[in-house]
Amino acid sequence: MTITHINPAALHSNPAFSNGILVSGGGNLLFVGGQNGTDASGAITGDVAEQSAQATRNVLQVVSEAGGTVENIVKLTIYLVTGSDLQAAYTAAIEVWGSHPTTLSMLQVAGLGRPEALIELDAVAVIS
Repeated sequence: MTITHINPAALHSNPAFSNGILVSGGGNLLFVGGQNGTDASGAITGDVAEQSAQATRNVLQVVSEAGGTVENIVKLTIYLVTGSDLQAAYTAAIEVWGSHPTTLSMLQVAGLGRPEALIELDAVAVIS
């Protein structure tokens, strides 16, 4: 399986994300459902930075369980509750995530399924 990052010269380029990712040569698609900053007991605590780091760890744990790593993630969607500190969330997540670029969508939302949740992540990975 080959993962090729597509970043046309005519589009804005950012080292934190790719404009597109082409997957060739086969592999299994893994869809990671929405992950909040939920710990193993099911609790959500802390500010948006703490929740962002935990949600990122949760995504990576699901991918790991399927046999992949952060390198296999080709799409990440971030849902951030309006008024939450995007920079704090991003900084905390990057400490867990590392410098692996992926395609990325970020949405501000009025709220999430659990009122104490400030962030939710979902992802798509291709695992060979």
